[in-house]
This record gives sequence, C-alpha cells and structure tokens, in this order.
Amino acid sequence: MSASDPTTLPSRRPLVEGPAAKGAVIAGIGLMLLGIFSYSLNDVMGKWLVATYTVPQVMLIRGFAALLLLMPFLWREGLSGIRGVQRPGLQILRGIAVIFDVACFYWAVGYLPLASVMTYYLAGPIYVTALSALLLGEHVGWRRWLAVAFGFSGVVIALDPTAGAFGLADFVAFCGSMGFAFLMITTRQLRGTSETLLVSAQVIAPLLVGAVLAPIGWVTPSAIDFGLLGLLGIVSMIASLCVNRALKLAPASVVVPYQYTFIIWAIVFGYVFFNDTPTPHMLVGAAIIIGAGLFIFLREQALAREPVNPDRG
Repeated sequence: MSASDPTTLPSRRPLVEGPAAKGAVIAGIGLMLLGIFSYSLNDVMGKWLVATYTVPQVMLIRGFAALLLLMPFLWREGLSGIRGVQRPGLQILRGIAVIFDVACFYWAVGYLPLASVMTYYLAGPIYVTALSALLLGEHVGWRRWLAVAFGFSGVVIALDPTAGAFGLADFVAFCGSMGFAFLMITTRQLRGTSETLLVSAQVIAPLLVGAVLAPIGWVTPSAIDFGLLGLLGIVSMIASLCVNRALKLAPASVVVPYQYTFIIWAIVFGYVFFNDTPTPHMLVGAAIIIGAGLFIFLREQALAREPVNPDRG
C-alpha cells in the first residue's frame, strides 16, 4: 500500500474509443485488480519479514531491488531531467513523507493485523480532502466535509478506544496514514514532474534512510529471506505498473474504486497466513471509511465535469 496510490494520479481518458473501448475498460479493471492483489501480497511478505528483520533493513534491501528495476528508466530520463526538477523544496518534503509512510507502515504491520493497518491507510483519501482545504486553500463543499466527518467517525470506530485496546502500534498506523495523505497531496502538487522521477523518489528516499540505520540491529538474512526482501521492491514496482496502466486504459472513475479490494485481501491473507480475525468494530469502521472515500472520489469526479461554481461541493 505504501508504495503507491492510484488516487494520486490524474484522471486519464482511455487510449481507445469506439468498439474497442469496452475491451480497454475490462483490461483496465483487470489490471487494477491485479495491481491491488500484488500490493496485498507485498504487504503479507512485509509483515512476515519484519517479524525477523528491522524496518530499516527491509527498507534498504527492498529499495535496492526496486532501484535496479528503475535504472533503465532513469538512464532514459537523463541527467537533464534530474537537474531540471521542479520545486525542489516540495520534492524534499515529499521524500520525507515517503520515508515516514513506509517506516510507519512496516512497523505497524509487525504488531497489528493486516486488516487493521489497511483500514487506517484506506482513510488516506479522506484526510487528503480535509488537508487540501486546510493546507492548500482548496474549496471543499459541505457534502464532502460531511463525508470527511463520516469517514473520520469510521476511523474512530475502527480504533475502538472504548475497548482500551488502542496502543502504540495503532497510533503509529494512524500517523502513517496521515503521512500517506501528505504524500498524496504533495504528489498532486508535483504533477509537472515526470512519473519516473516521482517513483524514483519514492524508492530512493527510504533506501537512503535504510542504508544509514540498517547496520543498527542488523540480522544477516538467509538466501531465501534475502530473495523475499528483494522481492518486496520488485512486486511493488510491478503493482505500480499495473495500476498506472489501468488508469491509462480506463477512466479513473471506473477503476479507482477497485482499490478498496485492499481490505478484502487484507482480511483473507491475515486469516490464512497469520490467523488474524477482524473485530466487528474494525469491519464496521472499514465499511464507513470505504463508503465515505467512494463518495468523495465520485463527488470530485462529478464536480470536474461541471461548470465552475463557488457554491458547489
């Protein structure tokens, strides 16, 4: 989840029209589902590995493997694209957000069920709506503010503070989801930057931090575990390619809602691999968050097609 998010990308028109458009849409849906499934497998491997290896160690080896895949694209981009990067200050802030997001995610999944962590992270788009109004001055109408409040109530229900079970891991997951939201906001602001450079920053920033901190508490991995650590980066890159291609083949309004299959896979994989059973509070909270997130997304899609109106929202 932490590697990419389809809602951070601009809506794109399908590449084809006419009779072939239906096939392109079906292919786009299939690629989105495959991308989310791949991200979910990545999360399972991450949760398994952080039980043995430190988070910085995971960030280092995962990032190195992903960087190897990116090298041909960076080479094609050339030094001119790197030197001419736009808004370097915001690029640095985005890199910090990536580090915070990745570190919190992998730390949290070491202590919480996958479904619980994913519930917090699925609230990211809801936080984006609120933070866009507060930090960027974007207009958010009463309908979306109501959806934000509704979605945040889902987070509170999922946290279930009355049960006394809220702990440090829950707090870290919540903070990580806020970092994820800030990452999405900065990505929106940097749409003029090439996709290659944006993805590279998401790989390199955690890699650098991992290189500095990994020697602390280093555990030498077996050959199999080393391969799995590297596979984290490779699977994440494959998932990103699937999601990006899905958005090129089909409208965002069609394929983006399928990202919520994250919670289904998190529940299934959590039960199969870790014997985690979601609580009723978590399931209810997740349903509310998904409903609020879908409303906000579809409302923004509808507003994008309407004439500008200051009272809309």
